[in-house]
Amino acid sequence: MNSGWVVPDDEVEVHFVASGGPGGQHANRSNTKVDAVFRPAESETMPDHLRERVLAKLGPVVRVAVDDERSQYRNRVLAVERIREKVRVAGVVERKRRPTKPTRGSQRRRVDGKKRRGQTKRLRRRPTADD
Repeated sequence: MNSGWVVPDDEVEVHFVASGGPGGQHANRSNTKVDAVFRPAESETMPDHLRERVLAKLGPVVRVAVDDERSQYRNRVLAVERIREKVRVAGVVERKRRPTKPTRGSQRRRVDGKKRRGQTKRLRRRPTADD
C-alpha cells in the first residue's frame, strides 16, 4: 500500500536526446527520446515508509527511457507515467504466504486419478499368456 502518494512532476528530472532508428530527417533533427530520472532518497514529499520500500526494491535511482512516439511531449508523459507505475508497484506490501495442507478430498481425488490412469495403461498392454 502506498497511501495514494504519486510522484510529483517537479521531482522527475527529464532530459531529451536524439532518438535512434528509422524516421528520416525528422528523427535525425529532433530530440524526441526522453530519459527520465527519479531519486526517491531526495524526494521531499515521499512518505518515509514508502521511501524505504522503494529504495530496497528499485535502488537510489529510478530511470526510464522512452522513444515510443514521435512527439517529445507524448514521450515525456509516457516516461513520467512509467516512473509512477514503477514506484507504485515497488510500494505495494506483499502479503505473507500462509502455508496450507491439501484437503483430504483433494488427496483422494489425486490418488483416484492416478489409479484410473494406471488402469488405462494396463489395459493397453499386450495380453500375456495368463490372460
